Amino acid sequence: MLRERTIMKHIHTLFSTATVFALALCSGISPVWAQAVPTGPAETTPVMPITVDKIDNTVARAMAAFQVPGMAVGIVKDGKLVFAKGYGVREDGKSDQVNADTIFQIGSNTKAFTAAALAILVDEGKLRWDDKVIDHLPQFKMYDSYVTQEFTVRDLLTHRSGLGKGAGDLMFFPATDMSRDEIMHGLRYLKPVSSFRDKYDYDNLLYMVAGQIIPAVTGQSWEDFITERIFKPLQMSDCSARYDLITNKGNVAAPHVVIDSKVHVVPVMDMRAIGPAGTINCNITGMSKWLEAQIGHGETLNGKQLFSAARSAEMWDVVTPTPKTPLLETMYGTHFSGYGLGWNLSDAHGQMRVHHTGGVLGTVTWVSIVPDLGLGVLVFTNQQNGAAMESVGGQILDAYLGQEGRDWVGIAQAMMAQRAANAAEVETEAAKVTERAGLPTLPLSSYAGTYTDAWRGDATVKLQGDKLILKFSRTKNLEGPLTPYSGNIFIVRWKDRSLDADAYVRFEQGFDGKAVGMTMRAVSPATDFSFDFQDLDFRKVE
Repeated sequence: MLRERTIMKHIHTLFSTATVFALALCSGISPVWAQAVPTGPAETTPVMPITVDKIDNTVARAMAAFQVPGMAVGIVKDGKLVFAKGYGVREDGKSDQVNADTIFQIGSNTKAFTAAALAILVDEGKLRWDDKVIDHLPQFKMYDSYVTQEFTVRDLLTHRSGLGKGAGDLMFFPATDMSRDEIMHGLRYLKPVSSFRDKYDYDNLLYMVAGQIIPAVTGQSWEDFITERIFKPLQMSDCSARYDLITNKGNVAAPHVVIDSKVHVVPVMDMRAIGPAGTINCNITGMSKWLEAQIGHGETLNGKQLFSAARSAEMWDVVTPTPKTPLLETMYGTHFSGYGLGWNLSDAHGQMRVHHTGGVLGTVTWVSIVPDLGLGVLVFTNQQNGAAMESVGGQILDAYLGQEGRDWVGIAQAMMAQRAANAAEVETEAAKVTERAGLPTLPLSSYAGTYTDAWRGDATVKLQGDKLILKFSRTKNLEGPLTPYSGNIFIVRWKDRSLDADAYVRFEQGFDGKAVGMTMRAVSPATDFSFDFQDLDFRKVE
């Protein structure tokens, strides 16, 4: 879900996407809805440092370059929504157009809502950031007993658990029938890759645990709390905590992926089990009110405090430093980078920037706030390529930060072409090995059987005719044929090609010459991190 394809893509590095097919620029993407949002009694168009034509042109080029059917853009300035516009269509091949009220899945931008919900409870004295998690959730357990005992609510929100990036995401992505309790139970089997609180590695599972603190403290589900305590006070009437709870079903963006250079509509993936990490749905109109409250340090439209200014400062304070990449330095003039409580924190050309991205299969969203300018920028797209939203958002931020002359779309095209070329090189080499592969080490029947992993559960390898088929339990999406690669190594090619996550499967051979286990690793470096195949250790049980 969270692909950044996110799957709770969320996109945590600039321009992090699935495979991109750069296209020649073309025309024919029609912007719709209002040119800008009137803000005064005279119905005047607000003055912006970037023209509407410039935004329109950037959006059209980005959508063409990265095959995006629809996009929505919003700008909040000084407590008002000053620009809100939809572009393209909600579903490829259909005529229904995107507007400012079109609902998108916001993916990992949900995380800031979960942090704010906990902040409300801190304000009410029902919770402290440094409460031990086991004091509220006795069933919570990590691989290391010391970490279990010391893990705090703050730790749940700050990506410093010691687990690897996206560890355990295969328990919910692609969609499974696992419950939140089952996913929480699986945490105890995930081995750390670094010391507790030592370094940043993005996770989704611990945000789900953070959401479970809410019913433990209040008796109210995360979904109900978010709806009653955040959506309603902020008058975010079209927003919902889960996809099945959307009330305005007539204006919803469909998710899309690119398969073999062509855009395809894909079904919405049900990831309710991981809700607090990434299942909120909203539109530009609703999210603008969320940004107004964030910029106002928790103040609602009617002047009441959603959460206190003290909690706002805590959520925007760096807890976990994050790597400062050369790309961030070049594009944003970044001097520092870190993660607070639900937000990425850095500077952009001398101004503090509070931001996050989010994604699920087929949809990505981009949120940036520059507090000292009273500025918030929203970019939503219904195709999982993050380069389009980053191009548009970056171009708008450049204007407000006094940076001129850069072409974000062109830069993104060049970078994505290089990234695609790098991935294609790896995939081509793997294909060459496969083409000249001889017979596997063992008879195919020796690999067949049921295998189990402590946190993910069972997977079966079946012999059908002269082919082996791998199928994961608890999901209908992870199934595909095994192609011999080298010796005891195969490549699984998933039947659902929208996943874009083929993987090596290496069988372990016991002293008796029989297969006793299997491990996995993604083939392409472009595979979304939520496919954490590398964390699996399947043992053959029958």
